[in-house]
Amino acid sequence: MQNKNISSNSLTRKKALIVGAGIGGLSLAALLAKKGFVVEVFEKNESLGGRARVFSEQGFLFDMGPSWYMMPEIFSEFFSLLGEKLSDYFSLTRLTPSYRIFFSGVPYPYDFYSDREKNAQVFESLEPGSSKKLNEYLDESARQYEISKKEFIHKNYDSIFDLFNFRVMREGRKLEIFNSMERIVNRIFTHPMLRKALQFHMLLLGTAPKDAPGIYRMMNHVDYDLGIWYPDKGMYELPKAIATVAEKNGAIFHYNTPVKKIIVENGNAVGIELENGTKVYGDYVISNADLHYTDTQLLDPKYAERTEEKWNKKILAPSALIMYLGVGKQFSNLKHHNLFFSEDWKQNFKDITEVPQFPHEPSLYVCAPSKTDTHVAPLGKENLFVLVPIPAGLAYDDAQLEIWSEKVFDILEKEMHLDGLREAIEYKRIYCVKDFAMDYNSYKGSALGLAHTLTQSAFWRPNNISKKVKNLFYVGANTNPGIGMPMCVISAQTAYKRIVGITDSSPLTGL
Repeated sequence: MQNKNISSNSLTRKKALIVGAGIGGLSLAALLAKKGFVVEVFEKNESLGGRARVFSEQGFLFDMGPSWYMMPEIFSEFFSLLGEKLSDYFSLTRLTPSYRIFFSGVPYPYDFYSDREKNAQVFESLEPGSSKKLNEYLDESARQYEISKKEFIHKNYDSIFDLFNFRVMREGRKLEIFNSMERIVNRIFTHPMLRKALQFHMLLLGTAPKDAPGIYRMMNHVDYDLGIWYPDKGMYELPKAIATVAEKNGAIFHYNTPVKKIIVENGNAVGIELENGTKVYGDYVISNADLHYTDTQLLDPKYAERTEEKWNKKILAPSALIMYLGVGKQFSNLKHHNLFFSEDWKQNFKDITEVPQFPHEPSLYVCAPSKTDTHVAPLGKENLFVLVPIPAGLAYDDAQLEIWSEKVFDILEKEMHLDGLREAIEYKRIYCVKDFAMDYNSYKGSALGLAHTLTQSAFWRPNNISKKVKNLFYVGANTNPGIGMPMCVISAQTAYKRIVGITDSSPLTGL
């Protein structure tokens, strides 16, 4: 794709400085570099990817964060924008089944697919007559997904009228924005296990089903229709590919280079100051860092968008207790993605989002990528990523961390039937709230950032352009459209529109 507006040899090329090499920062770096900007990215950690980093120990390769590859068309469309083919960088495998769910007290698990006929059999076995309701529900979810893509998620918001204009109001009536996911699902389905299977995606958005706007039912279409995928060699292949494209077009990456301050002169963002005292100047500054950290540490108080008092009123997505386990045996009853749901579903969410405390009866997630990929574990062994959602800001010491971990192992061995797991562990690393805060400057150690409640979505979510500082922009999960790798890629496109002056609310079709 040729750049018609800016010559790569022009002395007047604009320079963009990006703080953070997470998915949003990487994607924006690729877009701006392709457009002809001079781009430099400054990352505090030793490698790119943000939460989507990777590490290896004793022959086990661990994706540290995101493990669900969803909405594949978002990524393929993004690479097409850059004049690239995603398939040139890695191959994708569609997971079958998409995942397996273990329910507390139920002797055997249930598999769910991106196949309506197979899922209909599961639904009918639990709730006769529910397969017809499932098809109708998914048809409507698919319509809402297309409306959201067309009218909401690629859009920049400058006033309430950008959300409630005539066209959006006409389409938005169909989205049940002011209804909750819990109310919608419970209205249609009666079996508690099916309700849980349709609502657990809300944790991927960082909120409880009772607080999640009904628009997010589109996640069921994403799951049951579009499918769950896996990139060969792991999720890290995506950020690595984006960075490769960015570098191909001239972007420069600086690792182990934390930023101390955003330099503001006469109300304009003119550069950054690094921790070592070096100052780097440019025409635009974009923060892919945690927004709370940007407000309270990178900017002088008079330029912050939100005070500490306002941040304290924000609703954060959960943090997580994560265990990276290298296991010297394989477990036949695990699939690639596995979920365990506690019996007292509402209390579990209450413990995570309201109390807060380590859940009395934790639900948890286990990813076993070695079921799909031979690259991530030695032959005959298993790579396990175990995640328990817990409250952001939860305090603990090493003794409590060990108690929680043992409770998790009890669930894995007894409820998910991973007999002999403890004895088979060859490598273990525990990652928790304090680690998220230290590695990503994440506010209160949230694993995801701001939750997707109604008052923290669309117009009410933090904007991607500073109201106080000219030429300062934001990208990533804490701005629109929100949490998740696909949304972070789109956040880069909406920030790109801001920077180059595109006001069209439709998806980008070219640079």
